[in-house]
Amino acid sequence: MYAIIRTGGKQYQVACGDQLRVEKLEGNIGDSVDLADVLLVADGENVTVGKPVVENAKVTAKIAEQGRDKKIIVFKKKKRKGYRLKQGHRQSYTALKIENISL
Repeated sequence: MYAIIRTGGKQYQVACGDQLRVEKLEGNIGDSVDLADVLLVADGENVTVGKPVVENAKVTAKIAEQGRDKKIIVFKKKKRKGYRLKQGHRQSYTALKIENISL
């Protein structure tokens, strides 16, 4: 059984026991999170597609980690103008452990 969920402006395919990183969600490590934006649920031969979401479907996950990614460097330059800009960015994320998919 798997589901396609939407969180943080992105879509993810998840199954029970999966662990994935999503955009930062509020909560502490060990808290339970219900994801209600379920776009599709597939259980063997039965596939339920939402319009746009599946009614009464939810995915329950537990927060495994709150962290920040590696730093990326953003460098902008315009030739012959003396314009140079160097910035760093670290994106915050939440690691989720999928526990249950229910219809």
